[in-house]
Amino acid sequence: MRIAIEHRTTYRFSEPQARIVQMLRLTPCDTQDQTVVSWLVGVDRDARLRDTGDGFGNMVTMLYAEGPIEALDITVTGEVLTREASGVVRGALEPLPPLFYLRGTARTKASDALFVFAADSAGTAGDTLERLHAFNAALHRRFPCVPDLPDAGCTASKAFETGGKVSSRDVAQMFIAAARGLMVPARYVSGYRAEDAARSAPHAWAEAHVEGLGWVGFDPSTGLSPDESYVRVAIGLDASGAAATGGMRIGQGQEQLAVDLHVDRLGGEE
Repeated sequence: MRIAIEHRTTYRFSEPQARIVQMLRLTPCDTQDQTVVSWLVGVDRDARLRDTGDGFGNMVTMLYAEGPIEALDITVTGEVLTREASGVVRGALEPLPPLFYLRGTARTKASDALFVFAADSAGTAGDTLERLHAFNAALHRRFPCVPDLPDAGCTASKAFETGGKVSSRDVAQMFIAAARGLMVPARYVSGYRAEDAARSAPHAWAEAHVEGLGWVGFDPSTGLSPDESYVRVAIGLDASGAAATGGMRIGQGQEQLAVDLHVDRLGGEE
């Protein structure tokens, strides 16, 4: 499938900023089933952009802008070719061993309630892959309508126990927390999913490492594995570690952030 992406992030400041440094995890990498045809990261003012990578193998663009800065627009446009792989990640750069992704974080610590739900949902029958699919489907049944929303900093346990309005980010972290509790390496994925509606945040899902198969994607917001309509951009231990943008600013005042995101299917690979 050929997928076109337009992603605009707008910062507005109540007072001019002296300096801004941003880490942008906005550029997807090529894999066996994902090929970046074109990709451009742009800024609406004089700024220095430096492309590099991080310890997870993500492509990273460092942005440095000098003030006074009252507003900053970061735009991404590109096209990506994808191919159906039944959720299996093939040919991705993997600088870290799977066991690293058993490491917990504050945002992916499973509460007793979440762990019991995961254990009951996954059951004991079948192999690891079957149990993970069962848990993924159970999470979707519990949270059937899950939008892509800006990060509110919620933990997996809090989102699960409050049962309020959760996002794709929240259910992905629930899956990760429970999988690690079941001693299955798991990680967070930020990217794009081709849908009809515009969104205010990238899509999120999880990947778990299955012995003999490798990394496999699970999207609790659909109850299925990612298909060719997904574009995989960045991975991390949790949502904070794979955030599309993050950094620091020097200056007083308040910050307002707005995201406008469009992901469109252009057809097949031909």
